[in-house]
Amino acid sequence: MTNYPQTSREIQLASRPEGWPTDENFRLTETDVPELEEGQVLVRNLYMSVDPYMRGRMNDVKSYVPPFQIDAPLDGGAIGEVVESRSEGHRPGDKVLHGLGWRDYAVLDGKRARVIDTEAAPASAYLGVLGMTGLTAYAGLTKVAEFKEGDVVFVSGAAGAVGSLVGQIAKAMGAKKVIGSAGSAEKVQRLLDLGFDEAFNYHDGPVKESLKKAAGADGIDVYFDNVGGEHLEAAIAVLNKYGRIAMCGAISQYNATEAPTGPRNLALAIGKELTLRGFIVGSYNQYADEFAGLMSGWLQDGKVSYDETFVDGLENAPQAFIDLMKGANKGKMIVTLQA
Repeated sequence: MTNYPQTSREIQLASRPEGWPTDENFRLTETDVPELEEGQVLVRNLYMSVDPYMRGRMNDVKSYVPPFQIDAPLDGGAIGEVVESRSEGHRPGDKVLHGLGWRDYAVLDGKRARVIDTEAAPASAYLGVLGMTGLTAYAGLTKVAEFKEGDVVFVSGAAGAVGSLVGQIAKAMGAKKVIGSAGSAEKVQRLLDLGFDEAFNYHDGPVKESLKKAAGADGIDVYFDNVGGEHLEAAIAVLNKYGRIAMCGAISQYNATEAPTGPRNLALAIGKELTLRGFIVGSYNQYADEFAGLMSGWLQDGKVSYDETFVDGLENAPQAFIDLMKGANKGKMIVTLQA
């Protein structure tokens, strides 16, 4: 085969983190690239995603997705170019979305590599606004929290990849008010620029007080939870009767070394008749086409815009992930690969 690589760099899990992940938990190494079997493609990765859910996979615990294994490569969303193909549906030069990131080259079944249209949108957008990130925001808001026109919506971690889209989708679909929390004055200003009606820095004081002030007499009808902890407790306090919570993530607890305290006011959910519902985006893939059509229109109309934070080089992917966990990104955190 022409220019078929003999080896590929990859990031392996060297050890399981205790608390916050560090560089020592990762290892950059080289491995042999296998020959293609029938139905497979060889992909040179161009972009890869780092996401908060990956922190949970670094622990050796049973969950909705298997944990990463020690001395084995990590994986996650990636965009690449087909270099060689033994799959009828793929040709060299095709750009594809697949799940074997954290490496320069990937060999995988063609069925697991979806061809994308990079003329319709930049390739990296398929890792974010047009990909799993966007579907998470849409499905969580509309299917899990059952958003309806006129709702007041609160989003935590609102400057992140998912949160920033939740707020904009809610506005595009007729929310009465959208409130976001973020971790810096710069991020708060970015939320206002994106069309959020209210935004606050959760470092400035108790979240409940900041949320009450932002919501005013309206209260909130929907809470999209990316953070958990104090944010979840505050939302329960401010939610109106029959309020709905979409529990997407709890990043405030991912690196805790002790069991976190649950919301101390959960009993309020009884009298308010609240709905708290956790969800995994993979359970909502049946809405992918519906979402793609709507999001394409919102992007074209300028109702939704998106941020991306780029880090160059596979060798810097571990630090990009660590920085993501500390909130260093605006929008989607993406690593650009130089295979």
